[in-house]
Amino acid sequence: MTEAYQPGKRNLITDVAGLRVGHAADARIKTGATVLTGDTPFTAGVQVMGGAPGTRETDLLSPDKTVQEVDALVLSGGSAFGLDAASGVADTLRVSGRGFAIGPVPVPIVPGAILFDLANGGAKDWPENPYKRLGAEALEAAAPDFALGTEGAGTGAMTAGLKGGIGSVSLVLPTGHVVGALVAVNALGSAIVGKGPQFWAAPFEIGDEFGGLGLAPAAPPLAPHIKGRDPGNTTIGIVATDAALTQAQCTRLATAAHDGLARALVPAHTPLDGDLIFAAATGEKPLDDPLADMLLLGHAAAICVARAIARGVYEARAEAGDLKPCWRARFG
Repeated sequence: MTEAYQPGKRNLITDVAGLRVGHAADARIKTGATVLTGDTPFTAGVQVMGGAPGTRETDLLSPDKTVQEVDALVLSGGSAFGLDAASGVADTLRVSGRGFAIGPVPVPIVPGAILFDLANGGAKDWPENPYKRLGAEALEAAAPDFALGTEGAGTGAMTAGLKGGIGSVSLVLPTGHVVGALVAVNALGSAIVGKGPQFWAAPFEIGDEFGGLGLAPAAPPLAPHIKGRDPGNTTIGIVATDAALTQAQCTRLATAAHDGLARALVPAHTPLDGDLIFAAATGEKPLDDPLADMLLLGHAAAICVARAIARGVYEARAEAGDLKPCWRARFG
């Protein structure tokens, strides 16, 4: 168990002051969108390590690009259709005056990523793309407190053998910095060891945030438990901190955070997953020792991602038409 650090008050990514998260979902379609935004624009980076990503405006997050801050980050279901969720967020932000000033027009900077949930049992016969509406609704719902499990971008998510979901956690570091993670889990691989119920992320659990079951009694066989040759996967997430980071440092934070994805899902980063993590930094607290503090922030981000993945699967709930059981239904 992880005891050196403790979660923030909410044990959510919004323990990073100034950040808010909102969900929107369509139960009939079995899909949704999740938005992270801030009171003010924030620095962001990204790292993609899966073989089948779907993204919007991630090129802007390279350290050599002109725009250094974003107004929101969007996670969505819907595969390529879901990229339109960011358009709904951008439209709403523009009306409120948010965005990168280009002459008289503010242009909101809203990178996004999608997961594949088009084969999850929901009705996909929509007359027009619903994701722009879902993005706008998620932004309107953004608040410091938000639900986990079968919510937002995790509404229609699945893993090998179980429903997926959206999870979030936080950590307060000895330096005073706060780190949090928000992850929509829709993996080719499994979050549980063998037939379960223990989670791969168990060594990093704090308290009983995903059941307090401890470690599995034995290692599984070499052959991993996977969905099969299913192209519909991808785990996408965000790590955030109140540290003052450059865009290059955010990129490094997102890279380190992928360690947590590999600790909590087996296998991870496959050719059939589009695994991606954004990093966000609000800049409230400077780094005292940039090298040592970045090492600690990256380690904490990886721990948070692993815990958030297990928590997202643990908190998923059963709903009509599900193709797979949720963890609670299967293990109680």
